[in-house]
Amino acid sequence: MYDLKTMNPAMGRYEHDVLESDLWKRPQLSARDRSILTVSVLIARNQSFEMTNHFGLALENGVTPAELSEIITHLSFYSGWANGTLAASIASQVFAERGIGLDQLPAPTVEFLPIDEDIEANRAAIVDQTVGPTFQPLVDFTTNVLFRDLWLRPGLAPRDRSLATVAALVAASHFPQVSFHLNKAMENGMTETEAAEAITHLAFYAGWPNAMSSVAVAKAVFEKRRTTVS
Repeated sequence: MYDLKTMNPAMGRYEHDVLESDLWKRPQLSARDRSILTVSVLIARNQSFEMTNHFGLALENGVTPAELSEIITHLSFYSGWANGTLAASIASQVFAERGIGLDQLPAPTVEFLPIDEDIEANRAAIVDQTVGPTFQPLVDFTTNVLFRDLWLRPGLAPRDRSLATVAALVAASHFPQVSFHLNKAMENGMTETEAAEAITHLAFYAGWPNAMSSVAVAKAVFEKRRTTVS
């Protein structure tokens, strides 16, 4: 294992004094949430060097092997299949070292979570208006594979799927998509404080420019939701 303090003393100081001693201990998000955000950035960016360490840390912070497997599967759709296969190969090594077998991982087919048909109908209508009919196959895959299959798998709670998705989108600078998925995250139980803290956390792992560019998107989502509630 590399020693960052020896390789780059300044980075070693920031890692210890800021990341480990401050950021990861802030109470606005649990260590488990922070691990989900972090591994999602690594998967989205294909950053294999840090995956082994953070996959292990995620397991120690309460992410189950099944949940980690589901995060990788989920992000295969949002970050690309090759990113998912790389993450899966590294996770398999981590699982083997910890004695985690197939019996602890999700089944290929499962009984889906219930779906809110009104919310899904509204989402489908928006996608159909903005993407179809020229790209109708993409509309169909989005509905049938993502929102009526992937998002309904019970191995990962909807809020956790939202955390992973938002992290991946911010990491890849897909800001037009952040608005929808941040709003979905809040529908799935994330609070405004937690959403703001998630973006703060992502500044360190997805880079400051991506976090700062997400702020305007997040503020618009917060304001619209406040207006709707009031």
